[in-house]
Amino acid sequence: MSAYIPVLIFLLVAILLAIFLFILGVLVAPSAPNKAKIAPYECGFPAMDTVRKPFDVRFYLVAILFIIFDIETALLFPWAVTFRQLSWFGVISMLLFLSILSVVFVYEWLAGALDWE
Repeated sequence: MSAYIPVLIFLLVAILLAIFLFILGVLVAPSAPNKAKIAPYECGFPAMDTVRKPFDVRFYLVAILFIIFDIETALLFPWAVTFRQLSWFGVISMLLFLSILSVVFVYEWLAGALDWE
């Protein structure tokens, strides 16, 4: 049981620190809510409006493109960590992956998918 004492102390300190920081944030943070601050914003139109109103699909297009290129960046990290252990096959496959995504990115850019008017 004595092996768990450092873990319990760590948990106690973490809980106390979390409670302290929460209370400090409530006491110190400025509170001046107005209509614009508390209004939710999702797709460029008010949340409390008619459901028959058309909305811009470009919001979702940009979000999907962000996710695709974010996943590309996330896949670069394991590759970079194991770069020295990879053979030429690993290097060439990653260069092929990056070149395909670069061609797709240039196509999307030229097609105007990233333009926001």
